[in-house]
Amino acid sequence: MSEVVEPFEIAVPDEEISDLQSRLRATRWPAEAPVGDWRYGTDLAYLQDLCAYWADGYDWRMHEARLNQFDQFTTEIDGQHLHFVHARSAEPEARPLIISHGWPGSIVEFLHVIDPLRDPVAHGGAPEDAFHVVAPSLPGYGWSGPTTDAGWDPARIADCFAALMERLGYDHYVAQGGDWGSMITTQMGLRHAERLAGIHLNMIVAVPPEGVTDFTEAELAGMTSGAEYLETGLGYAQIHGTKPQTVGYGLTDSPAGLAGWIVEKFLAWTDNDGTIESAIDRDDLLTNLSTYWFTRTAPSSARLYFEAMKSGLFGLQPGRVAVPTGGAVFPAEITRPSRRFAEATFNVVHWSEFDRGGHFAALEEPDLLVGDIRTFAREL
Repeated sequence: MSEVVEPFEIAVPDEEISDLQSRLRATRWPAEAPVGDWRYGTDLAYLQDLCAYWADGYDWRMHEARLNQFDQFTTEIDGQHLHFVHARSAEPEARPLIISHGWPGSIVEFLHVIDPLRDPVAHGGAPEDAFHVVAPSLPGYGWSGPTTDAGWDPARIADCFAALMERLGYDHYVAQGGDWGSMITTQMGLRHAERLAGIHLNMIVAVPPEGVTDFTEAELAGMTSGAEYLETGLGYAQIHGTKPQTVGYGLTDSPAGLAGWIVEKFLAWTDNDGTIESAIDRDDLLTNLSTYWFTRTAPSSARLYFEAMKSGLFGLQPGRVAVPTGGAVFPAEITRPSRRFAEATFNVVHWSEFDRGGHFAALEEPDLLVGDIRTFAREL
């Protein structure tokens, strides 16, 4: 296995951009749903407007340059091509930090948090708040390219990320994650505790401890929201978890189909006023979509659900994490356990509950997330 770490720069060929624009302009649209809103799924009028802008208003080259402002590299670990941002801090006492994302996200989620994390003095923090930031594209996602063999579940990815940090010379570090990154980071806490100063999660997966019946009003609200998600919001995961390749053909061939599949989650999982753009920037949304499109990783990203369900590592991770754990709970998050729920699974030493923000915290409320990571690290 090669342990070479090679510099990388995103450079999408012109013909790929032209092909995307042509496909968007030639989209064959379905009829409107019986009710012209999001109740049946992604709203037709919204998607048509978004795709029109993607084709003729959005500037990929500008956002490609935004991504390329950060030092990026590739390496091979466990037979898998792995892409990552490695944004080192100039502060001599900076701590190493690995941050990871999930579906339908990418490293684009971290565009607004990398600089504040590595250069805190320029962003309202103190020198001791600095981090050397490592932000990998998950195996099968984005510029890491598709996975080429089976078995890439959260535990295997956790081992991969631990190997990456070792390869970069970091023997003790903090790990942070949301969505799949939360489950991967939890597995890092279970499997590589000796390497971790602590883990910080902005999507905490936890259930009520056995025998607890005296639920608070907030706990009942969180449990009700979770039950509603299982009933009405989990259909995509069942498809990803059982037949990811089947849906992958359409998502790889049609950019409008890819957008329709993904943007509904950005409406459902953000803290918004009924529009996605009230929570996140439209160009950030399209940069994330473009990452999936140009890398052709819609099918392989979906396979993570298949692998995790097959290995029993979808959702709640078995075992108890002894590593010091910080939790950040945002009101529009998919799961919102209480601290006492989380304490049954994690060694919780830090806990924050915010009054705004959702699942994509790094895009929605980057200042809150960065501040909470800093506070957690100071408390370690």
